[in-house]
Amino acid sequence: MSIRIKARSGESVEQMLRRFKKLCEKEGLTKDVKRKQNYEKPSERKRRDARRHEPRPVRPGSDRQGGGRPRKSESKGPRRGGMGGGF
Repeated sequence: MSIRIKARSGESVEQMLRRFKKLCEKEGLTKDVKRKQNYEKPSERKRRDARRHEPRPVRPGSDRQGGGRPRKSESKGPRRGGMGGGF
């Protein structure tokens, strides 16, 4: 896997480097480098993969299928937020 970046007209080195970093992250290269930084025994790799593929437990009292945060109710009355001074 090779990543090539061509300089665009009027593009600074900082912008080109930022574009390169985004491409590396998108390709999963940074994640792979961090993972291979230290040696991982094959048994640890298998355990990590098995943990990643097992289904997550459902919390008790959760009736919702989709998960996530519950939605806010429509309106509880007049809002008093904003940039006012509190008068």
